Parts: sequence; C-alpha cells; structure tokens
Amino acid sequence: MCGIYGVNKKESKENIKDILNLAKFRGPDYGGISLKDNYSFGHNRLAIIDLDSRSNQPFERDNYNIVFNGEIYNYQELKDDLILKNYTFNTSSDTEVILIGYIEYGDKIVEKLNGMFSFVIYNPKLNIFFGSRDRLGKKPFYYYKNKDTFEFASQLKQLFFNKKLEIDKKSEKLYFRYGYIPEPYSIFKNVWKLEAGYSFTYDLSSYEFKKKQYWDISIKNNYTQESYSEIKKKLKNLLIDSVGLRLNSDVPVGVFLSGGVDSSLVASIVAKELNQKLDTFSIKFSDSEFDESNYAKEVASILDTKHHTLECKPEDMISLIENLNEYYDEPFNDSSSLAMMILARETKQYVTVALSGDGGDELFWGYNNYFRMKKVSNLYKLPKFIRKIGSKLLAKSSNYRIKKISEGLKINTLEELYLYSGRLFDFKKLFNQNNIILQDEYKKYLYSEKNFLERISDYDIKTYMNGDIFTKVDRSTMAYSLEARTPLVDYKIVEFSQQIPFKYKYKNGSGKNILKDILYEYLPKEIFERPKSGFTVPLRNWFRNELKDYVYEILCEENLKKINDINIEYINQLIENHMNGSENNYHQIWTLIVYIKWMERYSEK
Repeated sequence: MCGIYGVNKKESKENIKDILNLAKFRGPDYGGISLKDNYSFGHNRLAIIDLDSRSNQPFERDNYNIVFNGEIYNYQELKDDLILKNYTFNTSSDTEVILIGYIEYGDKIVEKLNGMFSFVIYNPKLNIFFGSRDRLGKKPFYYYKNKDTFEFASQLKQLFFNKKLEIDKKSEKLYFRYGYIPEPYSIFKNVWKLEAGYSFTYDLSSYEFKKKQYWDISIKNNYTQESYSEIKKKLKNLLIDSVGLRLNSDVPVGVFLSGGVDSSLVASIVAKELNQKLDTFSIKFSDSEFDESNYAKEVASILDTKHHTLECKPEDMISLIENLNEYYDEPFNDSSSLAMMILARETKQYVTVALSGDGGDELFWGYNNYFRMKKVSNLYKLPKFIRKIGSKLLAKSSNYRIKKISEGLKINTLEELYLYSGRLFDFKKLFNQNNIILQDEYKKYLYSEKNFLERISDYDIKTYMNGDIFTKVDRSTMAYSLEARTPLVDYKIVEFSQQIPFKYKYKNGSGKNILKDILYEYLPKEIFERPKSGFTVPLRNWFRNELKDYVYEILCEENLKKINDINIEYINQLIENHMNGSENNYHQIWTLIVYIKWMERYSEK
C-alpha cells in the first residue's frame, strides 16, 4: 500500500518532494521521484512485498515507467506466465509484474489482475499515460484536468498544492445527501475520482483523455442451478482461497475482529483452514449498548488467537475529529471511521497488514435497512388516495417514528424509497430545494430485472461500498501506515455472489444465511444469535452528555453561516430535538460537524 502522484510536465524536484510529504503517512518507507522532460512521477512506499530497495518506485523498464498503489494477490501466477513468454524479472515485486504484463498484454492486463490497485504507466512508444483502478474501488485515484494539464494522486490534498481550487456546489449538496461524495465527483471543481472498474489513457501530445470500463456487476438474473450444498461448497472454497491470497506478505498480518459474522468468518478461516496463529484486534466502548467486545473475545478464545482489545473513549474523539480531514481530504461522515482510526493506530504497533470483514453486508444482505425498505415498499402498493390520507393523519403525530411512516406513505418509486431510507436531511428545510436525485449513471442497477433486495444491494455495491466503506477502510488505516485487506470482496466472490439464488441469501426476514452456515462449521451458532449491531460509535449518547459542549461550540451560528444557503433555524431544531431525546439526530449533527471542520482546514489552503 502506497501513495502515487504524477503530472504531464517536468516539475521541480523540490515541489515533488513537498507534494509527496503531504501523503507521507501512506508510505513512510521510501519517497521516490522520477523527472522526465514531459512528465513527473512521485511515490510514497509502504513496503509489504519484496522489502528490498530494488522494488522502490517509480519503477522503470525499457523507458516504461510505473507508479502503483495497492497489492496484486495473484502476481506470482501472472509472473510464471510471463516467464514462459521469455520475460526476465529483476525483483520479487508485484509492481514489476504489472509493468511487464502491460508491455505484453496492453490494457488487457487489468482483466488479469486480482487485487486492490490504482496505478499509472507511462508508455514511451505511444507517449501516453495508461492508468487503472481496481474493480470495486478499494484504492483511491483522484485526477485534476484542464485544457493542457493532467495531474493525479492518491490523496486529494496533493492536487491543490500551489493552486486554489473552488468548491463544487453540486458536490457539496451530494455530501449532505449521501454523507460522502460519490464518484466520479470530488468536492472541488475540475477534480474527479476515477470510477471503480475503469481504465483511462491520457495522450501527452494531444491532451486527450479517454475512460473505458473494463468490469461491472451484471444487471441480469444469472442464477446457478446447482444445489445449496454445491453452492455452499464453492463459496467456502472461494473464501478460503481469497483469505489465503491475502495472507501473502513479507510483514506481520493480523485480523480486525468485531465479533460479528463477517470478521469472525475471516478469522476462522485463517485459524482453522489455513492453520495460522494470528493476532486479532477489537474495539471496546464504555457504553454497553454499543459494545460487542465480549463477543469478539469469545470468538478469539475459541480460535486461540492472541487477542487485543482497544478501548474507545469520548475524550479520544476530540483530537481525532480535529485531525480527521488530514487524511480524508473531503468531507466524510461515516462516524465508524473514528473507531477504525483508533483500531488502526493500536494495531500498527503489532502488525503492518490487517484483514477485515468489510463487504459481507452488501454482497449477502446483512443490513437491517434492506429489510425495512422491503417493508416500506409494500406500502406503495396501496392505492394512492389511501396513502395520501394516511400520510396526512400520521403527520400530525408528535412521535418521530410515526412521522417517518407518514413520509414513507408518500413514496411512489424505488428511487424515492432509496432516498428516503438513507436520508440525512429534509432538503426542503435544509436548502429550500427538493431532495437531490440519484445519479443517472447508477439508476440502471435500481431498475434491473432482478428482485427488490438484489437491486438495492447492487446499487450499494456500485455507490456506497466504494464511496463509504472502502474510503473509510483505506484512509483510516493508511493514516497509520497500516494496510487493510478485504477478503470477502475478492471480485471472484462478488461475481459468484451474484449467481446465488435469492432463497439462499435471505430467509425468515434475515440475510447472510449462506455465510452464516459456513461460519457455523467453525464456531457455535449461539454466539451470533443476537440483533445486528454494526461498527457504531456511541455518538448518540456522547453528543447528549460528554460531547454536548463540543457540539454547541462547533455548530454555533457563526460557523453554520459558512455553509452555502443553509437553514440555520432548521439545524438548531434538529440539535435541540436530539438533546432533549425526542429524536435521534446524531448522524445529522455529525455530518455538520465534519463539514465545518473540513471547511476550517480547507480555508487554510
């Protein structure tokens, strides 16, 4: 895991050094620079595979040049194939395999890679940059583009070095809709994210930029006709292979263990299928309502791991909140990033690579919200006039939950339902405008021929998974130079999960059934017979108690006025309703705090 940077001109060595220093946390082991007449590359290295200096980047061969961030798990297999084609190798790194693979296969190389990656190669024969991002968007890739300049980086802050960028108002609204800024947008004008599963070319002579999608999930039903036992066996083997691949490292590897289904399954495969002793790491909250550390401890005891429990306290939050945007660069409201950063900071003391269970909820329907949406969707099957009357009657209630049902009765389409289910704010009240619509480029996943839950899941895979989950995992761990790997989201597992019939994922109002059945081969079922909690920081209670003064300090009128077009009276009412316990608005409060703290840091640039 590393950080990359490049620009289509010869830049000064001093400037490149300064730009790399902005993201040194991504790769503290070595900072490399390559200056050419028509382009410049820079690289921060976190050494994981082949620790020798010969694998430092930028890496050149026959005037081809590469900067690469990530890991290629099947690089040895690809290397063996290239050796059969009479290529020789000077290192044991996956970087060299990508570069020689590109020389041999051209842009088709990306279809052969299994891993998490973003990279750019300079092709001297065509005088172009060729770049790509992994299928699911695990590794970040930002680029700045105008008439004759193309500049790219792993961290957004590297792109506003020595330049003043303007906030994009559409992206600002997208943040208040989603809690993150979905690809291909960024918070700044003229700065973009390369979408997951895309490659690009940039011609250094004509300045022409072209994108091409090389991978996507299917929007068609493609169910396998195999029996449940056969499907389960195949999935289990894919999981074992995926976890095994991600244990390949020249540095120590551990596992994030929450005590939930997904992380427990990853840890079980390491311990019981691959027979490796491991360190496991979990978070403890003093607020028992949010604390699952005892379950993690129980799982660790059965698997005989060396377990570390790390406590997260309210007083830890202030310093983290103040520094959050040092690593995220854009406003990002997933509050579990706070706990993830504490977990990563402590984990780094013991290992350099950690496996996580992220992705299981999206692929196998683990979110309770999916099933709530399914129930609400039944409401808009009622005649419209009945829903209209019911909505008016329920709207008069002072009960927050009944008011939510009233709003649900107004829904007419799946798009409106998705907006309703994940809504942070009432846009009519917040900005005096209608709720911002979903992105057109992703609507096809909501309106495919698949069943309801599959369509919601597919939409999340294409938006929430890379916009939120993988952003959180990457930034929170790289802040402490720790590499996180997500074996449940190997692209082969993603593709296979799409073939598993509905009835094998969802049963009796609950998801992830096939994953749970595999898990129960390793661990007692009783440990997991409890309501799903999720990796949730207890901000709801902390904002009413230990962090109450901090909320009022940050969300004062002077600060709120800095947000374009915002309705301060509406915000004050949200805060008051949360503090008096009549509503649970911690998510909205946190979203506003993050944005104001981000603006403070941005205004310094």
